[in-house]
Amino acid sequence: MVELTNYVEPFVEVTVNTFKEFVGVEISPRHPHFIDPEKGFEWDISAVIGLSGIVRGAVIISMKAELAIKLTDLLAGEGHTEIDADVVDAIGEINNIIAGNIKPKVPNGDRIVISIPTIIKGKEHSIAWPSKQTRILCIPHKAYENDIFHLMVAIELENEK
Repeated sequence: MVELTNYVEPFVEVTVNTFKEFVGVEISPRHPHFIDPEKGFEWDISAVIGLSGIVRGAVIISMKAELAIKLTDLLAGEGHTEIDADVVDAIGEINNIIAGNIKPKVPNGDRIVISIPTIIKGKEHSIAWPSKQTRILCIPHKAYENDIFHLMVAIELENEK
């Protein structure tokens, strides 16, 4: 398994910059940690981007509906009250920018292929990871006063199996 802790700094840097420059929101990262893939969370929406090429895995951003709506209002104009098509697009695009901007920051990033975002929505949904051995690095970030979202990264090198 690739040493995911080596990816913490680049992912934190790219996520903070994406929120500041693209969304216009200052965020602050919290303590990165590995999560239990069996644990449930209180997410309402997640954007999943698959990684292939020299690595395989995923980059996921997950949050509650209230934060997703606030972010969408900033990007697409106010007036959103639920997870609609604009919210799905906004959260997918935020994750797409994070995944795309990480490539120049990590070893052999030019050989990483990213998928289009897939959105999972639903109250307290969970992510089914492919293997119990998958190590998922979770980097919580605080936005606004009390909103927390999670950036999760699961990466395995091509020659690790």
